[in-house]
Amino acid sequence: MKSDKKILIEFGNRIKEIRKVKGLSQEELSFKAGLHRTYIGMIERAERNITLLNIEKIANALDININDLFTNTHDHKGTQRKI
Repeated sequence: MKSDKKILIEFGNRIKEIRKVKGLSQEELSFKAGLHRTYIGMIERAERNITLLNIEKIANALDININDLFTNTHDHKGTQRKI
């Protein structure tokens, strides 16, 4: 895996993780964020390099602080780390 894509994969996984915890589908999240459903899917699959403006829209739609999108992730041993 290319090191520059690693951050996209981890970020996409974090979006997906929080979305599922909140009980939202990609479609519901996209509606709340004002973004297209396929765009949310592309972010979760690390196919898009998301902008800061859209990060803010997603955080607001998930009703979380932007920082929460970059923290509170856990590695395979359960150790908390930052993206």
